[in-house]
Amino acid sequence: MTTNLIKETTNNLSKLNYSILVEAKADGYQATVWGLSDCQVFATTKQEALNNLHELMEYRFKNIEIATQEIEVSKSKPEHPWMKFAGKYKDDPQFDDMLADIEAYRHELDAEMEEYYRQLDAEEARK
Repeated sequence: MTTNLIKETTNNLSKLNYSILVEAKADGYQATVWGLSDCQVFATTKQEALNNLHELMEYRFKNIEIATQEIEVSKSKPEHPWMKFAGKYKDDPQFDDMLADIEAYRHELDAEMEEYYRQLDAEEARK
């Protein structure tokens, strides 16, 4: 497996939106950035918690950069075992007849099952 650095960006992002989970606690509020459990603050008021979390995120974003990577998956994976049968019957002149026979047999089995269930219902009705 190989990875290639596609794009490297500096901190020139003008806006970044993130979701915040605000939870009321017995002694105040806990604010956490959704998906980043280490970005969490506690405060006595909800607004103070949101302000403190905003300051924390601004501080953290001063020291980071955002990069995108592309990962190439190795082609050495073995082929799926059923793939060798894909398209096996595409030129077989008897394939359509075989499908018709299968469909007829399925209809026959469905009719047998319907009759069986009718018999069960009739026996249940007699009780």
